[in-house]
Amino acid sequence: MAKAIFYHKAGSIYDDALGRYHFPKTYLSRVSQAVGDWIIYYGPLPGLKSRYYSGLARINRVSPDPLKSDHFYAFLDDYLDFDRPVDYVEQGGFEKQLVRPDGTINPGRSVQAVRIIDDREFAAIVQVGLSEPDEWPARTDAQAIDLPRLELDETAQTPFLFEPIERTILQQTINRPFRDAKFKQHIRQVYDRTCAFTGLRLINGGGRPEVEAAHIVPVERGGNDSIQNGLALSGTVHWMFDRGLLSIADDYKILQSRHLNEDISHMLARDLIAKVPAEPRHRPHPAYMAWHRDNIFKQ
Repeated sequence: MAKAIFYHKAGSIYDDALGRYHFPKTYLSRVSQAVGDWIIYYGPLPGLKSRYYSGLARINRVSPDPLKSDHFYAFLDDYLDFDRPVDYVEQGGFEKQLVRPDGTINPGRSVQAVRIIDDREFAAIVQVGLSEPDEWPARTDAQAIDLPRLELDETAQTPFLFEPIERTILQQTINRPFRDAKFKQHIRQVYDRTCAFTGLRLINGGGRPEVEAAHIVPVERGGNDSIQNGLALSGTVHWMFDRGLLSIADDYKILQSRHLNEDISHMLARDLIAKVPAEPRHRPHPAYMAWHRDNIFKQ
């Protein structure tokens, strides 16, 4: 197995979607090497000038495109957003075959949509991408999100010194408490600690927000930890959403189930429209909202 970089941009000609990556046969051997291992998403982001590493996922399998004989799909699990976009030239560059020691870019490497990277490069990117502290950690979360610092010096080149750090970082990326803490951190940030359904921002006596991070597609039903699979909801509303008494339409209208014992419109935003982030890439994805309506919502 091997770790890889997957280039992606919004509006691509490829049939990319949440949970799958579309690519030409040119890259099949590289993608095949990474099946069962981790990849990092990389590419331009709207409104930003450089190229960035934005999140990680694990390749579950690769299948031929049934409509295009020279194309394939990589199906992905365990997606997790980074705390922030990580510029590919930050810290002098993470991929040594891409960014040369003098800071210039290797043009042959930069045009490759799929790049194999070594464990050291992977760990360095993930370390930076997931090391932002939570502004409002729960007391039980503080230890769970404490990633070790990865010092990129010459002495760390030997496998003996490096492997324990790399293993620790990999363990964190698949650790459920760690992922839950990161998901909550990201959702609270992009929703500004405000409940999407009520519009309320409640802060407790210790300065911590009371709003919770809700998965639209539950993890136990195959959902991932993408911001686009989340909503910031207050406790009671979160409970009703998880039990199908509330849902959300593609136009972000809040849907109320006929199974509710009484009208709860007074608890919700006056216009019954969910308050979602301004940045499109942070808003709930239509595929996840449709899944919730079809599988959870009690119409």
